[in-house]
Amino acid sequence: MTSWPSWLPLRANLRELSPYGAPQVPASAVMNTNENPYPPSAQLADAISERIKEASLTLNRYPDRDAFMLRTKLSDFINDLSGTNLTRENIWAANGSNEIIQSLFLAFGSGKAIGFIPSYSMHPLIAKVTQVQWIAGTRESDFSLDTESAIAQIKQSQAVLVFLTTPNNPTGASIALAEIEKIAQHCTGLLVIDEAYAEFSDEKSAVTLIEKYPHIVVIRTMSKAFAFAGARLGYLVAHPSVIESMFLVRLPYHLSALTQVAAEVALDFRDELLGTVAQLRKDRESMRVDLERLGLIVLPSSSNFLLFTGFKQPSAQLWQQMLDRGVLIRDVGLLGYLRVTIGNEAENRKFIETLSACLGEE
Repeated sequence: MTSWPSWLPLRANLRELSPYGAPQVPASAVMNTNENPYPPSAQLADAISERIKEASLTLNRYPDRDAFMLRTKLSDFINDLSGTNLTRENIWAANGSNEIIQSLFLAFGSGKAIGFIPSYSMHPLIAKVTQVQWIAGTRESDFSLDTESAIAQIKQSQAVLVFLTTPNNPTGASIALAEIEKIAQHCTGLLVIDEAYAEFSDEKSAVTLIEKYPHIVVIRTMSKAFAFAGARLGYLVAHPSVIESMFLVRLPYHLSALTQVAAEVALDFRDELLGTVAQLRKDRESMRVDLERLGLIVLPSSSNFLLFTGFKQPSAQLWQQMLDRGVLIRDVGLLGYLRVTIGNEAENRKFIETLSACLGEE
């Protein structure tokens, strides 16, 4: 924890916090941040470069602050994926899904917010930064979410913002669409469905519920399945009234012209980019089998990562043993658990071989 100088008027509720972030250290297999391991093709990189070159000729002007073209392409993508009839009026784009989350707190954080732990750690952190009271809802002992328990906790909390992450990070499990609908029927505030990993799941997206339940809002990202983490593009799918609210709290011209055109090109190449999803899902199941052969317990996952337990060393010790051998995975702060992102063939093989060696040292 940083020792802040006495003259610095940092808000009291921030003084005990640490900045969010996974370790960024050298490793031959980086498998800790749930990135897609497959880089863009040379053809896509060339197409992005050409569009950025064109956009660079007008960088003396501000970007399209409403991102009309990008939002139109995003709505077309969601419609193709989920059979919906959305328009750009249902879409808001920002610098990664974290800016979406922050904007939701800024616009609607007039009361309490609730999420069900363990889940994405940025939800409570951003709540604290925006001075919204966060309630840590509970899950079952196996980290699954019991719908009736969740509904009871939501009612008791009287939260204006309810967060559900599906597939859940760091556990990997999805919530069935029917269960989300049950929760929506008992939720008086906004029901925020964080679908950062949705493309890796067989479950239908909650965007299909927005027409019936306009208080459902869905957060998506191009960082994971789209292999576009470096571009920082997240987007919100919601009723037009929610989208209009976002424009009240956004920063002026918050989404650069270069980000917008890069994302537009990526959407044009979506068949190529999403083509890796099937491979990653296949490799996820192969890795599950390999982990279970090592005597470990693997939680069900509909994402591009696996949470596992059953090792004898403390989590931090095994994490360090792996890193010492060039494999960087994630200690998510759950006692006795570690998380690994599905990598490419070479990374997956190195991970299993290294983990096997480390377990042999127990």
